[in-house]
Amino acid sequence: MATKERNTRNGVASKRRSSSRGGATTRAEGTGLSDEAHGPELDRYDIAILSELQREARLSNAELASRIGLSAAPTWRRVKWLEQQRYITGYRAELDRRRVGLGVLAFVRVDAERNNASATRSLEEAIRALPEVVACHYISGAGTFELHVVVTDLDAYSRWARDTLFKLPNVKDIHTSFSLGEVKSAAALPLSHLRA
Repeated sequence: MATKERNTRNGVASKRRSSSRGGATTRAEGTGLSDEAHGPELDRYDIAILSELQREARLSNAELASRIGLSAAPTWRRVKWLEQQRYITGYRAELDRRRVGLGVLAFVRVDAERNNASATRSLEEAIRALPEVVACHYISGAGTFELHVVVTDLDAYSRWARDTLFKLPNVKDIHTSFSLGEVKSAAALPLSHLRA
């Protein structure tokens, strides 16, 4: 195993030496980066990778490389760097909630009884444990939390609110609005500000 690692390292080192000009390591092809390091800032290739993977996370590395105009090896290194730096936090399949029987999307404002640190933390933990809550935000103005809740139908929501939500610690009141239709429901974030 040690011999194999040494040979691999020697192979990489010899590639770097053979690609150097005038004693300096060349930049990885077209990337503006050396083989050894990635700078702290995102460049146009990183932004292109993020854009493409947001649109289609199942792209092969070869296809991704082709789309952004780099070869496979530097593309793979960049994806790994973006993952390590937490620009990319995961990959998942997007499901059509109606096709899996979740016909109701509710926006629920939760008013807390007390807003001290320990009571709020206790309510946060309870909300995180609820699979029906697909998103939760602290909000300004009236209320403490805004929940996005998915359930099968209105009766199911009524039961869930009565039997689960109102029984959470520190809940004083809830105010619910129901989605009557989705105009846009995209998970992709806008990245044009990064190119400026």
